[in-house]
Amino acid sequence: MAVSTEKLAAPKQRKGYSIQAQEARLAWFLLAPTALIVFGVVLFPAIFSVWISFRDVGLKELGAVLQSEFIGLDNYRAAINDFAFKFQSLESWGAAVTSVVYSVVATVVTMLVGLLAALVLNRRFRARGLARAVFLFPYIAPIVSVAFVWRWILDPRPSGVLNDILMGVGLIDLPRAYLAQRGLALALVIVFTAWRYFPFAMLMLLARLQAIDATLYEAADVDGAGEWGKFWNVTIPELRYVLGSLFLLRLIWTFNKFDDIWLLTGGGFGTNVLPVLTYQFSFKMNNFGKGAANAMILLLILVVFLVLYLVVMRRGDED
Repeated sequence: MAVSTEKLAAPKQRKGYSIQAQEARLAWFLLAPTALIVFGVVLFPAIFSVWISFRDVGLKELGAVLQSEFIGLDNYRAAINDFAFKFQSLESWGAAVTSVVYSVVATVVTMLVGLLAALVLNRRFRARGLARAVFLFPYIAPIVSVAFVWRWILDPRPSGVLNDILMGVGLIDLPRAYLAQRGLALALVIVFTAWRYFPFAMLMLLARLQAIDATLYEAADVDGAGEWGKFWNVTIPELRYVLGSLFLLRLIWTFNKFDDIWLLTGGGFGTNVLPVLTYQFSFKMNNFGKGAANAMILLLILVVFLVLYLVVMRRGDED
């Protein structure tokens, strides 16, 4: 008895019940919690901050923030014209100039110390693994703990570690408040930032140093190049794209830093930067619109740095 081929054919699956459709639904189901968290913690606050920056939002308006008055660019003008933001004199740089100086100098020092540490750890010596672990301590230690250790060292009282040592050897007669002196406070914050973040640069540079072809150094030896010649003509060219990428990446992160300066000086004595100023506008002056506008100005500057970073990364990939 002949059996119809139509009866033997596999039953047609209903639309939406195929394996591909089920996998797609499962993928969306698994991604949904992460997507909601990202939207609630990152995207929504960012969009809401942009919206607030064009509104008159203070403590009185928090209860009905959606009905707050639209004031256009007034918050941006108020932030830029604020004495704490703009350059006043050589004694009062303002947060904008201080942010640029702090970020650029701290990044340069961080890169130099990281490069020096990478060159040292790239050589073979006993306990090199232990040395690498010790060098990582500033980067992996909690920021609160290391910041308070530095504040204890720089404590203005006679019991402060640095004051006690300097008074003990007779270099100073009275204790000094190192974090309460303009110029010196900013320099110490820069030193702290370089000390804390040089291990990151060290790790990246060390990884690239270990990937350099040894034949390049052998060829340099044949040509009679000394240690400086090999460093300048072999090591630096091989590290140039890593150095460029690291510099821009660290510059972006440093420019956006809040906790380091806040924990050490609170933004006082010539160390006020744009992230700290955003906090002061919002939670000290209770002007959330002005604080949001200041944050948007900071964001625009960071976007410029980000574009530079992407350009450098693209050139590195092309080469």
